[in-house]
Amino acid sequence: MEPIELADRLGRWSADRGPMYLLLARRLRTLIDDGELRAGTLLPPDRRLAKALAVGRGTVVAAYDLLSGEGRVVRRQGSGTRVAGPGALPAGETTHSPAFLQLLEPDADVIALACAAPTTPPPEVVQAYQHILPELAATDGDIGYRPTGHPLLRTAIADRYRARGVPTDPAQILVTGGGQQALSLLARALLRPGDRVLVEAPTYPGALEAFREVAAIPRTGPVGLGTITPAALAYVVATYQNPTGAVLSALARRRLVESARASRVPLVDDEVLAELGFPGTDPPPPPLAAYDESVISLGSLSKIVWGGLRVGWVRAPIPLIARLARLRAVHDLGGNIPAQLAAARLLRDLDPLRDRITRQRKESHDVLGAALARLLPEWEVTPVTGGQTLWIRLPEGDGTSFAQRALRHGVAILPGTGLDATGGSIDYIRISFVADAATLEEATSRLAAAWRGYAPPDQPSSAPPSLAV
Repeated sequence: MEPIELADRLGRWSADRGPMYLLLARRLRTLIDDGELRAGTLLPPDRRLAKALAVGRGTVVAAYDLLSGEGRVVRRQGSGTRVAGPGALPAGETTHSPAFLQLLEPDADVIALACAAPTTPPPEVVQAYQHILPELAATDGDIGYRPTGHPLLRTAIADRYRARGVPTDPAQILVTGGGQQALSLLARALLRPGDRVLVEAPTYPGALEAFREVAAIPRTGPVGLGTITPAALAYVVATYQNPTGAVLSALARRRLVESARASRVPLVDDEVLAELGFPGTDPPPPPLAAYDESVISLGSLSKIVWGGLRVGWVRAPIPLIARLARLRAVHDLGGNIPAQLAAARLLRDLDPLRDRITRQRKESHDVLGAALARLLPEWEVTPVTGGQTLWIRLPEGDGTSFAQRALRHGVAILPGTGLDATGGSIDYIRISFVADAATLEEATSRLAAAWRGYAPPDQPSSAPPSLAV
């Protein structure tokens, strides 16, 4: 096991109080006992893991020795440290992406800037539920199992696409339990083990996890992808790209769509962030689907409204929607109907809410940018015109070890390697600016303190390019 992979699985191991070696041993013990680290797994050497975690070698040695005394690991000179025991049950591989593991961590005194999502539902969500209660109470003769989604919501989504210049029939819409489920369904429907998927480097880590789940192999291109080469699927975030915030120009969009059509490669346009453009900036070009009816579009209310409202969608040709609906029915029969009714109402009146949210995002972006310029002027920070994250290049060291250091100062950020299928972007970190001004100021102060005490490892921590070609 590579040090960076284990570091990802450890999550916020160092955020609690107590001696570092005890905290590390406790998290390793949990991973072993839960079957996440299987019997026989070779753990990273002391020095390499210490560098990845930005701790002294003695911390790792003491943790390994403690687990060895408990019989959970076996340490032998020349053969390293392995997880002991026969292993109770074989288990399928689970995610080790920091972006997802952050969601599983208990609350601690940590400012969470790793997950870019609103932390509070706006009042419009409560109002939407209040408005749909009479309609829900009057429902009769409807069992509520709707794998394609409620007709009212499918129509509202289609109407919004038409308003953006993309003619859409409600039959072209599949409602999902958020954008991540949409990605997972598409991966299961369109990919087989060993298939190549074209992705940007860097890109949204949730997409890489969805493709990894079906054993597809990402093949990376630049942000915007450029020319499409033969593959089973191409995935791009054309508007306010996650994590860089880049916006693909109209000309580049047209060329990308034409290239995908010529290569006969299905093209997925992730539009979850597409409506988060800052006020006062030029609006982005039309969606990729405006250039070709066959483009598959993904959307969600998680970023613009609230992550707890698990409503997303796929816009695609009707035959693919029918196929996705059959696949979706096997897993959960259909989504939450009250949430879909509320979402339909929110979509009808989304523009005022969007305008308020994007003003807040712009203010937060400016606060974080100013604080970083003041306290960490040596960092390479590129402002964005929309979205929710900053993609920052460190002047030395690597994102993985610094993220561990930052965590011990009470700030959770994402290292760049988890967003790059090649294992590159080593010297980058992603920071969300979805927080209030006071929180962002405090987070920057903690990051500056972490940076002052940061000693870069001799060799940068990088992920093996096992999923890239």
